[in-house]
Amino acid sequence: MGRRHPRVLDPLADEYVQADQDDPALLFTAAYNNFAGPVFGYLRARGVDDPEAVTQDVFLALYPKLETLHGGLQGAKTLLFSIAHARMVDHYRKRERTPDSTPYEADLDARRAPSAEDQAFGRVAGLGVTEILDDLPDDYREVLALRVVADVSVEDTAAIMGKSQGAVKQLQRRALSALKKRALLRNGTS
Repeated sequence: MGRRHPRVLDPLADEYVQADQDDPALLFTAAYNNFAGPVFGYLRARGVDDPEAVTQDVFLALYPKLETLHGGLQGAKTLLFSIAHARMVDHYRKRERTPDSTPYEADLDARRAPSAEDQAFGRVAGLGVTEILDDLPDDYREVLALRVVADVSVEDTAAIMGKSQGAVKQLQRRALSALKKRALLRNGTS
């Protein structure tokens, strides 16, 4: 599998690539249009309490760095996910210092409409995506959130996680294998 090229999803990104690549406003717009969804998905998959607010914070942190950023749209993607990863780590550090709150108990909820999370993320074998990821070791969750949810390259995932590319590939293979085993067990086919 060769190096993946970033998907250009909007005309502004195309314009950025073809025109003045030194325009920070155009780069910011192209980065936001291409990567806001994947950053949100990454933060959501990693269990951040308010992924929308943190996504906004990630982009606010990106903006002042655009003047010195190298690598264009791909460089912005790498920096965005590095910032998102740092915000996710901050979230868990803060959570460790915060007293536990009362968990939501679905059995006590009289409403019968499906939750927004269930509709957005779908259900897998009766469990939501975040519930399945919660069963995995932290490194497995991290590599799947970056590689699958956020569509970050192996090279960039290795840089974000502070691991070698080979270690990232191995973690991804093991994580996917663990997910497959869990799915088979839950479906009763194993």
